[in-house]
Amino acid sequence: MRFIGFRSMGNTKSPAGCAASAPPGPIRFEAEPIRDLSIIALSLSFAGLLDLINSTGELHPQQIARDFDPDSLLFFDRIAVTQNLDSKWATYSNFGLAAAVVYAIADPIATGLREKNVQAGLVDLMIYAESMTVTYGITNLAKAAVKRPRPTAYKLAMMHMDDPNFVIADTDSSLSFFSGHASICASVTAVASYLAFARDPGGPRGWITLVTGAAVTTFVGVGRVRSGAHFPSDVMAGVLAGTGVGVLVTHYHRAETNKQRPMWIGFMREMDGTGGMFTLSGVF
Repeated sequence: MRFIGFRSMGNTKSPAGCAASAPPGPIRFEAEPIRDLSIIALSLSFAGLLDLINSTGELHPQQIARDFDPDSLLFFDRIAVTQNLDSKWATYSNFGLAAAVVYAIADPIATGLREKNVQAGLVDLMIYAESMTVTYGITNLAKAAVKRPRPTAYKLAMMHMDDPNFVIADTDSSLSFFSGHASICASVTAVASYLAFARDPGGPRGWITLVTGAAVTTFVGVGRVRSGAHFPSDVMAGVLAGTGVGVLVTHYHRAETNKQRPMWIGFMREMDGTGGMFTLSGVF
């Protein structure tokens, strides 16, 4: 069973730049409930189990050397441990994340109403949910594998440099890499932008969505750094991961008949056997 999503026309040209003989097909998105719901359930369960394990305290956090020098960090990460932290930015970043999640729910509803098609909204909702849950799972896996101390942990360790008995006991203090707030916001932005560009080719909707989403993601990233929860590199990695997952998941849901083969390679021999012609063409 397949839900067929929103359809819109796109411009298609032949490799030589001339108009294609066949009329351009609509850009469609589809979802298969069993496949996609399984991916969502598995990703959410995996990420949730990692959260539960981290909450038990059985994973020992990374300890910071008493002679730690901030200059040993990446040059753009040093500000995270030398700045004056502002806890209000943690709240601001939470609001930004909440706004992204609300948009991921509201946008499919808007699509269904705009198209007067419930299935179109369901397809969009599936794409958003799958992108966010896969991003959530990858984020938690990276956190557990890397166990990078948060900037607040570094600052705390620096305050107790003269205390040989000081240890960091909170598991969460070693879950800095990478930022879940940034990865989720970037994932939502990637999905929303992909859908907007596909449905309004040549129009302003895609650019408005992209710029707005990038601004919200940047705001959230700044908040995570200012609150001491993450280093700038944690935010950068989160944005890259979320964007990659969002684009790939959305593209994966394009209907097969509309996916463009990016390249054709061919060789044709001359009739007399003296040579041949090599061709390289494609749709980009």
